[in-house]
Amino acid sequence: MSDNRCVLCESYDTHHIFCDDTRMEDIRDYYHCNICSLIFVPPVQRLAPDEEFQRYELHENDPEDSNYRKFLNRMSKPILERIHPGSYGLDFGSGPGPTLNIMLEKEGHTVEVFDIYYANDPSVFNNKYDFITTTETVEHLFRPWDELNRLWSSLKEGGWLGIMTKRSGGIQEFKNWYYKNDDTHVIFFSDDTFRWLGKQWGAIPEFVSDDVVLFKKPSD
Repeated sequence: MSDNRCVLCESYDTHHIFCDDTRMEDIRDYYHCNICSLIFVPPVQRLAPDEEFQRYELHENDPEDSNYRKFLNRMSKPILERIHPGSYGLDFGSGPGPTLNIMLEKEGHTVEVFDIYYANDPSVFNNKYDFITTTETVEHLFRPWDELNRLWSSLKEGGWLGIMTKRSGGIQEFKNWYYKNDDTHVIFFSDDTFRWLGKQWGAIPEFVSDDVVLFKKPSD
C-alpha cells in the first residue's frame, strides 16, 4: 500500500499537510484525505507492535481511580441514557485495567471486553450487542475501516456505537495539536470524518461532546 493512500477509505486523493521534525527519534509525516477527511500517519512510520505494547504498559488505568472513572463518565453517561435495562454490550479496546465495563455492569448491564493486547478473544465478535463502546482506542487503529465495520456488524439493529476520541479541528490547527504527539496515535478523526462514516452506515452521528460521538444503527 502506498504511503499516501488513506487508511480509512483507501482513496489516493490525499495530500501531505505536516512534517514533524522536532521528534527525538523519528521524523513523522501527516496526510489528509480529501474524501473522508481523516488525517493519518503513513504505515511505514508506525511503531512496531512490541514498541507499541511497551508504550501501553506505561498506562495506569486503575478501576479504583476516581479521576479515571470521571473521565469515562463522558462515555458511560450518554450511553446509559439511551440503552434499555439489562442490555448486552462490548467495550472494545478495554486496555490493561478494564473499567468502563465495571461501571456499566454496576448499572445492571452485561459487558464483554476486547483488547488486542490485554483481552484478545476474537470470539466476542460472534455475538450481537445492544451497545458497543470504544474509548481512546480508534486513534490507534492500523486498519480502521475493517475494525470499525467489524464493530458495526456486531451491533444489533437499533443498537448504539459510542466512540471517544479527540477530534481534529482542522488542518491549520493540527501542527500545534498536542494529541498528535503520542507516538501510538496514528489516525485522527474530525466531525467530517464521522459524517463520512455515517453515510457509509446509513446513520447520523450524534456529537454529544467534543470527544464523544454516538451512532444508532438503523432498523430495517
